[in-house]
Amino acid sequence: MTVSVAPDSVQRFQFDVDGMSCGSCAARVETTLNKVDGVHASVNFATRVATVDAPLGVDIDDLCRLVTAAGYPAQPRQSAAESDADPDERYARSLLVRLAVAAVLFVPLADLSVMFAVVPDTRFTGWQWVLTALAAPIVTWAAWPFHAAAVRNARHGMATMETLISIGVTAATVWSLATMFSGSVWGGQSGETEGVIDALLGSDSIYLEVAAGVTVFILAGRYFEARAKSKAGSALRALAALGAKSVSILLDDDTEMEIPATELKEGRRFVVRPGQTIAADGLVIEGSAAVDMSAMTGESRPADVAPGGSVIGGTVVLDGRLIVEAAAVGADTHFAGMVRLVEEAQTQKANAQRLADRISAVFVPIVLTLAVLTAVGWIAATGDVHRGVAAALAVVVIACPCALGLATPTAMMVASGRGAQLGIFLKGHQALEAIRAIDTVIFDKTGTLTTGQAAVTAVVAAAGQDEDQILELAAAVESGSEHVLARAVVGSLGDRKHRPVTDFHAHTGNGVSGTVDGVHVAVGRPAWVDKGRVVPADLAIARKESESRGETVVFVSVDDVVCGALTIADGVKDSAAAAVAALHAAGLRTVLVTGDNARTAEVIAAQVGIDEVVAEVLPEGKVEVIDRLRQQGRVVAMVGDGINDGPALARADLGLAIGRGTDVAIGAADIILVRDDLSAVPLALGLARETIRTIRMNMVWAFGYNVAAIPVAMAGLLNPLIAGAAMAFSSFLVVSNSLRIKKFGRR
Repeated sequence: MTVSVAPDSVQRFQFDVDGMSCGSCAARVETTLNKVDGVHASVNFATRVATVDAPLGVDIDDLCRLVTAAGYPAQPRQSAAESDADPDERYARSLLVRLAVAAVLFVPLADLSVMFAVVPDTRFTGWQWVLTALAAPIVTWAAWPFHAAAVRNARHGMATMETLISIGVTAATVWSLATMFSGSVWGGQSGETEGVIDALLGSDSIYLEVAAGVTVFILAGRYFEARAKSKAGSALRALAALGAKSVSILLDDDTEMEIPATELKEGRRFVVRPGQTIAADGLVIEGSAAVDMSAMTGESRPADVAPGGSVIGGTVVLDGRLIVEAAAVGADTHFAGMVRLVEEAQTQKANAQRLADRISAVFVPIVLTLAVLTAVGWIAATGDVHRGVAAALAVVVIACPCALGLATPTAMMVASGRGAQLGIFLKGHQALEAIRAIDTVIFDKTGTLTTGQAAVTAVVAAAGQDEDQILELAAAVESGSEHVLARAVVGSLGDRKHRPVTDFHAHTGNGVSGTVDGVHVAVGRPAWVDKGRVVPADLAIARKESESRGETVVFVSVDDVVCGALTIADGVKDSAAAAVAALHAAGLRTVLVTGDNARTAEVIAAQVGIDEVVAEVLPEGKVEVIDRLRQQGRVVAMVGDGINDGPALARADLGLAIGRGTDVAIGAADIILVRDDLSAVPLALGLARETIRTIRMNMVWAFGYNVAAIPVAMAGLLNPLIAGAAMAFSSFLVVSNSLRIKKFGRR
C-alpha cells in the first residue's frame, strides 16, 4: 500500500489491534507501521493498542488497512471511558470454550489410542473412524488459533511457539491417519523385518493423543495468560471510570448548565458540590471545602481549599460548594496523566517476549532443517521414500512441545493454589522473570504501612474534666459532619450511641459546633477553637507532642472553655515492622515513598524501621523515584494499595498490591496480597522466586528432552510406544517438579 505523507506537521492517534498472540506479533505490527515514511509507532501487546505519530497527510484508516493486510485486524480506538469492551476477556472466553471441548474429547481419545496401540487385538471394525471423530474437533477447531498464527508467521518468514505447536499437531495427526488407514507407513511387511530395530519399526504409530494433548495443554496455558492480561488491562478501565462524567458549568447570567465532562474548556467556570468529583484541574474562584486528595496524591488527610487555591481533577469534594475555573482539561489534566503513566508502564512490560517464544525463534527452524536432512539422508542411504518421510515426521513429532505446554501453566496453577492458602495471588509469570534480582522494595504509606483509616489514638482532658465526657460531647457534635476526621471521632464511641445535637453548624476548614445537653460545644482546629480563649498548659503540651509525631490534634471547648484535646492518626499496621525487618534480613533495601507530608512520613518510617523516605510526591513522582532507582541499577518491587499507586505498581519490576486496595492498584500489580498483613510481602517475594525458578527448571527439561530425543528419531529408532512413554515421562517430571511448590512456606 502506498501512503502519501506531508512532512510539515505531525498528528498522534491510536487504534486497536487484534490477533496478536505474543510479543513478536506486536513487534511485527510496529515494523509494518514504521515502514511508512514519517510514521513512528509503538504497539502495546498488553492492551492491544497501537500509538502512532504520523505526518498530517496520513489517514488512520489507511494505517488500519495496512495492519489488517499484515494479518492483524485493526480499527480506530475507542477510549476506555467510551467502551467497556475487553479484548483479552473476549479472547479468554473463546479459549475457554475451545479448551472445554478439547478436554472432554481428549480423555476418551487418549484411553482408546493407548489401548489400540498397546493391545492390537482390542481393535474392532471402524476403530480408526472412532479415533478420528474424537480427534478431528481438537486438532482442527480447538487448535485453530495456533494454525492461524503459524500461517500468519509463515507469510512473514517468522517462526514462533505457534509454529512449533501447529507443525507438531499437524504432523502427529497426519502420521496417525496414515498409519491407521494405510497400514504401516514403513513400507515393508512385518514378516520381512529382521533385528531389533526393524522389529520396533514394524509397530503401529498412533499419535492422535499426542496431537490432542498438546492442544489441550497449550490452550490451558493461553487461557490463564489471557485472564491475567485482562486483569492488567482493567487498571486502565478502572481509572477511566473514576473521572467525572458530567460537569455543571456557570453561564454568564450565573445559571448552571450540565454538560459532558469531555466538552469542558479551559477558562470555563464550573460548580462542584459535596460528594461530586472535580472534573478538571483548576483554580478555586469561590467557596471553601475539604477535598479528598488521596486518590491522586496519597495524602491521608483531606486538604482544605479556599479561593485562590488549586484543585486536581479526579478528587472528591467532601463538604462545601466550590466554583472552579478550569485550568487544564482533557489530556492535560493530572488524571489523564495517570492513565498515560499506567499505559506506558504496561507497554514496557509487554515488550519482554516470553522465554518460550525467544527459544522457539531458533528452535523451530533447527527442527525443520533437521527433519528435512533426516528425510534426505534416509532416502539417499536406503532408497526407501516411505522410511525417509516417516523418520522426518518422527523428528517433528518428538520435537512437539508437550512438556513445554505444561511447563508454565502447571507451575502457575500450583503456585496460585499455594499462594491462595498463604493469602497471595500471582497474576502472571512474565513480570516474575526479574524476581530473583529484586534488591529494593518501595512501600506506599497510607493503606499499606498504615491502616488507611483515621482513628482517635488519645484523649487528653484538662484538669477537673473527664476524658469520657469530653469524647462523648465531641462525638455528638461531629455526628453532624461527613468529614473524615469527624467519622473517626464518632467511630471512637464503638457500639455506644452518640448524644443528640441541636443548632449544628459546620465551619468549613475549621470545625463544627452545636448544642449538646444544653451546653455549647465546639470541635476543630486548635487555632480556631482556642482563639480568644485560654489553653491549659497540659493541652498545649499534648498538642505539641502529638504534632511532632505527625498526628492531627483537634481541641474541644465547652461553653467557650477549652477543656480537651483529641489526637487523630492513621495507625501503623501491627505487621509492618516485622515485615520490613524480614526484608532487611534478606538483604533488601526498603524505601517509603508517599504523597503525605514529610514529617508524618518520617515518623511512620521510623516506627517500622525504614531509613529512606521520599515524601510529598504525586503519582508521577513515584514513577520518577522508581525510574531513578532503576537507572542506578536497582531492581525494584513496589507495594501499594491506592489509585495513586497504579502507575508505580505498573512501572516497577514487580508490583505488589494490597488486596483490599483499589481496582486500579490491583489491576496494575503483578502480585495481589489478599490478606491485610504485610508479613505476606517477604512471603510473596519468596513464593514468586520459587515459582519462576520452577518454571525455568521446567523449561530446561522440556527443551532438553526435545533435544535429546531428536537424535533418536533421526536415527530411525523412534517407536510410538517408546515415544509415547518418553513424552508421558517428560510431562510427569514437569508436573512433579511443579507440585513441589505446594510445600513452600511450611517450614
